[in-house]
Amino acid sequence: MKKEILRKKILQKELEIKKLHLQPKSEIINELLNSLILEKAILKKELETKETNIIFSKIKSIFQKKEKLICDYFKT
Repeated sequence: MKKEILRKKILQKELEIKKLHLQPKSEIINELLNSLILEKAILKKELETKETNIIFSKIKSIFQKKEKLICDYFKT
């Protein structure tokens, strides 16, 4: 999906969530609200992965500094 389509879908989910918040609370409303929040999170994650540069992230992971553990200082 294109980034603009994902952004529009995220906005649509946000509007649906706001409409559900105005409804009286019930078990069905809560289930719908939870599913919409989950769908919105999935769409946000897809948008985030589209915006990251794959090549840059691969190079960054290769040249990333290795963290030293405290036990590394005691090895001889």
